[in-house]
Amino acid sequence: MIFDHFLRPRIFIDAAEPADAARLAEIHATGFARGWSEDEIEALIADRTVFALALKRESRFGTRRILGFVLVRLAAGEAEILTIVFEPAARGRGYGRLLLEEVLRRLYSERAEAAFLEVDEGNAAAGTLYRRVGFVEVGRRKGYYRHADAAPSAALVMRLQVR
Repeated sequence: MIFDHFLRPRIFIDAAEPADAARLAEIHATGFARGWSEDEIEALIADRTVFALALKRESRFGTRRILGFVLVRLAAGEAEILTIVFEPAARGRGYGRLLLEEVLRRLYSERAEAAFLEVDEGNAAAGTLYRRVGFVEVGRRKGYYRHADAAPSAALVMRLQVR
């Protein structure tokens, strides 16, 4: 039906602002054993070498809610994806790929040569996403991620040639 188009929520990717830090910290805590605090996130957003993007869903009434975000540090032609995380209800819907593709477009326009990230070897969904967009494993950090109810797991260091 034609009205479905108008009733469906719209997705936007905008710059995250310091005022968003509380929401970003709330989301980050759902994805990691040690979430970053509001102050830590606010400090990263304020860092001139870091850019922050938030994926937002707009309701039928025009309000926008942040579902996930990414923080990226760019220096000397190389980028590091510091974190990318979504609230639990937004995971597995393709939003991570949308956000990651926007990051890569921005890195390309900023003339970045390569992008790096670390991912928990046990996070199969994230690992699959990163490989699908072209990241390759270039290293491992054994026992990097600590888990409350499981043995520590390795961080896979991944790299993507942007240019």
